Amino acid sequence: MTTPPDSARPRFGVNYTPSRGWFHHWLDFDLDDVRADLDSVAALGFDHVRVFPLWPLFQPNRTLIRPRAVEQLVQLADAAAERGLDVAVDGLQGHLSSFDFQPSWTVTWHRRNIFTDPDVLDGQAAYLRTLAAALADRPSFLGMTLGNEINQFSGDPHPDPDRITPAQAGDWLRRMLAACEEGAPGRLHLHAAYDAAWYADGHPFTPAHAARLGAATAVHSWVFNGTAQRHGPESVAVGQHAAYMIELSKAWADDPHRPVWLQEVGAPAPHVPADRAAAFTRTTVEAALDCPDVWGVTWWCSHDVDRALADFPELEYTLGLLANDRTVKPAGRELAALVAEARAGGFRPPAPRTTALVVDLPEEPVERAVCGPGGAVFEAFMRLAADGARPTTVLAGRAGDRAHLAARGITELVTVEEAGVGRSASPVSRPVC
Repeated sequence: MTTPPDSARPRFGVNYTPSRGWFHHWLDFDLDDVRADLDSVAALGFDHVRVFPLWPLFQPNRTLIRPRAVEQLVQLADAAAERGLDVAVDGLQGHLSSFDFQPSWTVTWHRRNIFTDPDVLDGQAAYLRTLAAALADRPSFLGMTLGNEINQFSGDPHPDPDRITPAQAGDWLRRMLAACEEGAPGRLHLHAAYDAAWYADGHPFTPAHAARLGAATAVHSWVFNGTAQRHGPESVAVGQHAAYMIELSKAWADDPHRPVWLQEVGAPAPHVPADRAAAFTRTTVEAALDCPDVWGVTWWCSHDVDRALADFPELEYTLGLLANDRTVKPAGRELAALVAEARAGGFRPPAPRTTALVVDLPEEPVERAVCGPGGAVFEAFMRLAADGARPTTVLAGRAGDRAHLAARGITELVTVEEAGVGRSASPVSRPVC
């Protein structure tokens, strides 16, 4: 495995979007094209890629996992390793860039809830176990993520969701993570949710699921979620959004030093104007690296979506660090410079964040819009950050747990009211007694 010299040093990588054919490249898999793409990624100094098999193509029937498709995934992983790139694999795709990819045995005439139907669960577990086992002997294999933001299938605003309870979501996550562990024991197996898990009232996938199940907490930070619209592209809130999500996750984590993977973050136009993409990249990554216990940063995405492909939301076409011809864009140059600086200067882990914003929510919250853009917790955090603090968060139920606070290095507590949200007074804090 391409392990950084300093084990405490964060990893830097990209979500691999093929320059030709997007993820439809699995239909016409060309290893030479993949190698050329990976050459352009490795040239930027990254140490890993996150890759995305398309579930319906790899498992077109519940009892058929195509050996040729699995072989092509292994070929991609081997090609990455030859270029010094480790590989993390997402299994159930699932959902990518506004398109859903579900196999025919789960939809229309075979419509079944993908989180609770026993036959579907057996098929999913077999699929995840098979992918993990195929890569288990590769030192460059990091581990499995269950799927890309698969929580979006479980509720609004999906047009046809498979509705479940939080308990059922937890059961599904535990079973699928166990299947990955069976296939490749001891690897970095985790799950990834889009920000409804943190911000949406009533969403069945919860902050506790994200922060307690799996080997690390995955954070997907997108400022088109209302942050940029509310605060503007040059605001503290936009620059600190990824750091906020990292620190918000720690309120629910049982392990005070649980690793957090900033698994997706990007500069979506026009919410981040093209001429500010490089500056946004630097500000966002530097803020994330100022958070303790960050496993790594994986940018979305490697290459632009080819405009010959129709019907993507406009912002999806320009998220790449590289253009379709593999030329490096300004954000790509900036991120490569950040990677080089981090490695040349010798990484020093950030100091603990000693000021904690108290999040007055239960362990399993139904209401959590207060944590999203415009919510009291979100706005209080950003006010503290704007005033020069380096805030983290703690649940109200743990605010009196001295051992927990000490383990995280927290010495001051601030409530939403004390942060001065909605009034002009300066924030105040009180020491931990």
